[in-house]
Amino acid sequence: MKSKWLALSFGLLLAVLSSSCSGGYSFTGASIPPGAKTLSLTAFPNFATTINPTLSQKMYEDLRSMFESQTSLNVTNSDGDLQITGEITGYSTQASALSSTDNVATNRFTITVKVKFVNTLDPDADFEQSFSRYRDYDASRDFSMVESGLVSELVTELCEDIFNKAVVNW
Repeated sequence: MKSKWLALSFGLLLAVLSSSCSGGYSFTGASIPPGAKTLSLTAFPNFATTINPTLSQKMYEDLRSMFESQTSLNVTNSDGDLQITGEITGYSTQASALSSTDNVATNRFTITVKVKFVNTLDPDADFEQSFSRYRDYDASRDFSMVESGLVSELVTELCEDIFNKAVVNW
């Protein structure tokens, strides 16, 4: 009986606390400033020496989806309370390890983006930073055969890095 009462009390307390919070925290770890209602986000232009024609749109869609699903912010194209702009600055693959016979054993695929974050409600939270992620893959595999999967993995990680830097204050 006592454990049922404790569980009920805890559940009720949790419900009251979560409904009375006016701003700041979500259970995803995001810490949105009170008063922030919108995030403006635009596609990242691609200035890398090698261009993947779908990368800019994929970055935009994945980042937008992350903010829509993990925060209460409305994503707009301009003038948001929080603003993210960026550009793709690197998209490359190069040898990363040699085999015992001096042949290339693995290649490293890298994507780099430069991001500017503006918090109109708290300018101290603003930042401008490059984010880079890479994956090594077997050099015997043709890059065109592994590219799509690698791009998907790296874009997910880059979006997580940007999201965490912008709104997760651990």
